[in-house]
Amino acid sequence: MAKARGDFADILFKKKLIGADQLAEAESIASATGIKLQDALIKQQYLSANEVMGAIAEFYNMEFVDLSQVQIPKSVVELVPESVARENVVLPLELDGNTLKIITADPTNFETVQKLQFILNKEIKPVLAVQEQIQEAINRNYGQTETESVDSMLVEFTDTAIEFTQTESMSTMAAADDSDAPVVRLVNLVIQEAINLRASDIHIEPFADRVRVRYRIDGVLVERDAAPRRLLAPLLSRLKIMGSIDISEKRRPQDGRIKMTVHGKHFDLRVSMLPSVHGQSAVMRILDRGNIQVNIRDLGFADDDYVRFQQIIKRPNGIFLVTGPTGSGKTTTLYSALNELNRPDRKIITAEDPVEYYLPGINQVEVKHGIGLDFARIIRAMLRQAPNIILVGEIRDKETAEIAVQASLTGHLVFSTLHTNDAPSAVTRLADIGVPPFLIASSVIAIMAQRLVRVNCPKCKEPYQPQASELKAAGISADQAAKGNFMKGRGCNHCRQTGYRGRQGLFEMMRMTSVIRELTFAQAPTQDIRRKARANGGMRTLLDDGILKILKGTTTLDEVLSTCHAEILVAGEA
Repeated sequence: MAKARGDFADILFKKKLIGADQLAEAESIASATGIKLQDALIKQQYLSANEVMGAIAEFYNMEFVDLSQVQIPKSVVELVPESVARENVVLPLELDGNTLKIITADPTNFETVQKLQFILNKEIKPVLAVQEQIQEAINRNYGQTETESVDSMLVEFTDTAIEFTQTESMSTMAAADDSDAPVVRLVNLVIQEAINLRASDIHIEPFADRVRVRYRIDGVLVERDAAPRRLLAPLLSRLKIMGSIDISEKRRPQDGRIKMTVHGKHFDLRVSMLPSVHGQSAVMRILDRGNIQVNIRDLGFADDDYVRFQQIIKRPNGIFLVTGPTGSGKTTTLYSALNELNRPDRKIITAEDPVEYYLPGINQVEVKHGIGLDFARIIRAMLRQAPNIILVGEIRDKETAEIAVQASLTGHLVFSTLHTNDAPSAVTRLADIGVPPFLIASSVIAIMAQRLVRVNCPKCKEPYQPQASELKAAGISADQAAKGNFMKGRGCNHCRQTGYRGRQGLFEMMRMTSVIRELTFAQAPTQDIRRKARANGGMRTLLDDGILKILKGTTTLDEVLSTCHAEILVAGEA
């Protein structure tokens, strides 16, 4: 094996992909820790997994496959049983006559090749790919867990004629913590599959003849195979038991929380039940505790906005408002700011409804309307705790707004959110709530509106030229278009054929300059404030920020225009 290591490393060396020093360091790490040389090279980030595996394939005179670029036909996948694929970490690639190409990560695994020849009664030709990609492809092609997929379970339920009636046996079955119960397995599989697909919510919606299951991935709902209608009662019962919700109540909206560990990671699921015409509809919001440790740099700020944002959150006092509709990433932005400010010498208290993520080192208080513990009451109490920084989940009424303003005027830095379409209209919204204009002018230091847009898949994005009508709709000039680097995802396995993977924010940051303060004090219309903020304050609108990301090739025109149509019309008026 030492010879083999040296030789595949020689190929990398000859191709000038690594230097002698890097190779020597990787070899010393491999011998000290007992890992393979190829793993040491990848761990040190000298090479990508594909580069290393490509060299190993070349040394063994085998074909190398990049699985992120390959779509395996369903008819070929079906040739190898799921249990065999998972047990041996192999996957069929293509069938040529009686020769089946099998993807593996180990070129010396002759035993598995012989076993497969015997099981499948075919000539086996091994090809190499990266192990993580093989594992992902197995999950993608067969299902998400080690034993079965959601599809196979739904087929099982559809094929069997077991009737789940509203009887005690159904509740008992759903309540059983025994993971062998079919409904328990199905619910666990649905949640695991959603997490593997990077979904933010799971929607279970009853209709007259079926139960629709949908996942929201990168902000877009994707429909899963429908479950039989008779599964609704046991499914909901199981979810209610997991979320500590009253099973007998079916007429009122209900909320709960589920804690789960999937692949060693901790997830919180916020469960919401809503009575509908055909039964209760359930939505589970998936909160990944690891996701919230977002670096401010990764949110998608342009360089100048990043500098402004850093300056604003370092201010000793004042109110910083983030506005936008539900699901526009306001919480993530504010949490990333709190993470940046979270130091042992600062006391940070939050009032949230509900607490979405638990942040270490920060005092978080949850609103409980049932006992009269609302935002206003929490803020009053938290001011007696001598905090430096306060986060108010949302400013909804006059009382909350006025206490937040008073807190900012008495030397506290206050973060909060509002539901408005853009940054300038937040000033008008505060005045509508009942905050006097002179208090708004003196307390607010900045307002930032935001939206989320999907970003191009890094694996399959390629240059494209938008149509003239699209460029005109976005207000992109011919000069800008000539310099632009327009990119669009073609669609691959990495992005599930959508062309997009992940999301970034579009930001509209309005700082309260002296001119804006005067307009606020004079109760000027929103259009006037917007015009002055763009001309004097250097404010970039949501659409302007979107155009910057389009010209850089980060996202597409379609994606930005679908998010910023309203802003285009308003900008036209202004």
